[in-house]
Amino acid sequence: MFRRSMNRRSRATTVAKHQALSLCLMILVMAAHVEAGQNWPSFRGPAAGGVASDGKIPLEWSVSAGRNILWKTPIPGLGHSSPVVWEDRVFVTTALQSQGESNLKVGMYGDVESVTEEEPFRWRLYCLDRNTGAILWERQSYRGKPKVKRHPKSSHANATPCTNGDRVVAFFGAEGLYCYDRSGNLLWQKDLGVLDWGFYRSPAAQWAGGSSPVLHENMVILQCDVQKDSFLAAFDLKDGTLLWKTPRTEVPTWGTPTVHAAPPHPQIIANGYKHIGGYDLRTGKEIWRMTGGGDIPVPTPIVAHGLVYVTNAHGRMSPLYAIRLGARGDISLKENETANEHIAWSYAKGGNYIPTPIVYGDLLYCGSDAGRLSCFECETGKLVYRESLDPQGAAFSASPVAADGRIYFTSEKGAVYVVQAGPAFKLLGVNQMDETCMATPAIAGASLIFRTRHHLIAVADHRPKPGTNGL
Repeated sequence: MFRRSMNRRSRATTVAKHQALSLCLMILVMAAHVEAGQNWPSFRGPAAGGVASDGKIPLEWSVSAGRNILWKTPIPGLGHSSPVVWEDRVFVTTALQSQGESNLKVGMYGDVESVTEEEPFRWRLYCLDRNTGAILWERQSYRGKPKVKRHPKSSHANATPCTNGDRVVAFFGAEGLYCYDRSGNLLWQKDLGVLDWGFYRSPAAQWAGGSSPVLHENMVILQCDVQKDSFLAAFDLKDGTLLWKTPRTEVPTWGTPTVHAAPPHPQIIANGYKHIGGYDLRTGKEIWRMTGGGDIPVPTPIVAHGLVYVTNAHGRMSPLYAIRLGARGDISLKENETANEHIAWSYAKGGNYIPTPIVYGDLLYCGSDAGRLSCFECETGKLVYRESLDPQGAAFSASPVAADGRIYFTSEKGAVYVVQAGPAFKLLGVNQMDETCMATPAIAGASLIFRTRHHLIAVADHRPKPGTNGL
């Protein structure tokens, strides 16, 4: 009896140990899966939201001293595209002038003239190791003289690539659309013709494009609002076949479209001057539209709390709209209206010209190109506060990103302003990247990856962890 009892206890103990071991292994696997799943696949991450749900990003760092700098990798050429991340890989594009270095003029000014460049360029896609910054491969997509000129503040590689882990798509505007596998093999390419972005009031002033491609399941989605024959289109990710193409009666714009795949109707949301609208995700058919925008739209629409937040600015209008996801038909506001059946609330003035806003929690933050930060209640539109990020008047082109209760605003001169999320404005600190910064950073786990004038830089707390002997 005693022996049988001991055997039962021994078996029970063994089973318990196996169960505990299995649980530990499951936790480790889940942890690895969570880490691997912290991807930033397109401009401003999933659905252009700009928010990372996990990861402890440092409050302070120093590039010159190497403090909280995980790696720093030179990227040749000039490009304003953001880095994108999938698991252990980082992708970024650039355009290299064959001889010399491309000039860049930043700051607040009103020059509309184009840059004249006679030298051939090389358009490239880079793949880096997320943990070390080592360049794994680089591919040249196109070589030749630019088909469209650029603005002095622009580049020939403005569009952020997108990826699903297996494939990465790079869009170089008039120089084409390219799809590679994760090893850098070219799978297909598309020549979309001469896509002429510029000031619609002065067609000779070409500024180069800015709208980035977006992936959804098997589709590559492009918004190309140009001087002639503007369109929204979807291509098959497998082979580049055109799935649908919807004409847009629109002047040149620079915003990336946003995909909302959930009810009440899956749609692609596009910013615009003549036509802000939503399109059926599968067919490209227009679902809703509205007029009433600034004449050079740049910010990307974002979705939160059952609303689409759209802003733009230039000319006589600088609106901010909160549009209900179930909108249909022409939802344009009538004169002196601020809301209707489909628009929850709006402001006629005070919208953003360049940076895309961000929703964090129940608040909407709009950081302007002049560094004015306006905070609104998402559902009501009530202004919570309006403050200046920099009393000296810094210029901003990058869009904010957020994680761990903080929002990061990057100025063109490379100062990163860290603001505490919440109803009271609190500037937690300012970090210097020591180079010009035009691109929106990416968040990958506990890393914040910046694209500066000459480098990719990963900011992360890499102090030794308890119980380890190194980094």
